Amino acid sequence: MPILVLVLAVFCFFIPILSDLHVPLMGGATVTAVESLQALLLLGFAVFSYIYIRPYSLTKGQKIFWLWSVAWWIVLFGRSISWGRDYFPDVPKVYFRTISVFVIAPVVFMLFSSTLRKEIAYKFKNALLPFWAVLLSVAGLILSDTIEHGRFFSVFLLHDLNYKDLIEEFYEFPLIVGLFLVAWPIMRADCLGMETAQASTEIQAADSNLSP
Repeated sequence: MPILVLVLAVFCFFIPILSDLHVPLMGGATVTAVESLQALLLLGFAVFSYIYIRPYSLTKGQKIFWLWSVAWWIVLFGRSISWGRDYFPDVPKVYFRTISVFVIAPVVFMLFSSTLRKEIAYKFKNALLPFWAVLLSVAGLILSDTIEHGRFFSVFLLHDLNYKDLIEEFYEFPLIVGLFLVAWPIMRADCLGMETAQASTEIQAADSNLSP
């Protein structure tokens, strides 16, 4: 994981020179391709998280927490494609607003569960967050926001206004990947912890059956 963080950090330094290299924008097709790749990445993280936790007998709190995490990935995926409007621009906006409500609703309503709230509080108090992954996520958020809103030091990152959308989208990759790298060790620890506990229980049960 530290190697991936390092690669993405180096990648961030080279993003501003895309305009100097005159990377072809192809009338916006390049930006659309990058956005589609981000959407696939977000959807992939949602699917991976769901598949990864399924075989494990997690506690109720752990299971609902990671299902909530999957719901968040789906929300981010939906937001990245404007709830589908990017691919169906001629469809009335009311349909996409309806889709957004249904996609966001699980994230909100799941918070009414006291079990989820307790698990979130437990994670905040006890989970060890990977420092470099957190730093990468924060850096990606700040840099993409700087480009989008033209913050005071955007002049150092954006050398050609024609490349604004492309460079902004590229700076969102460290944010997306960084979020997954923050969640991954916590999810893995939960699943492997339950696996170890189950194995220990089975061994104890086997020992008790062998005892005279």
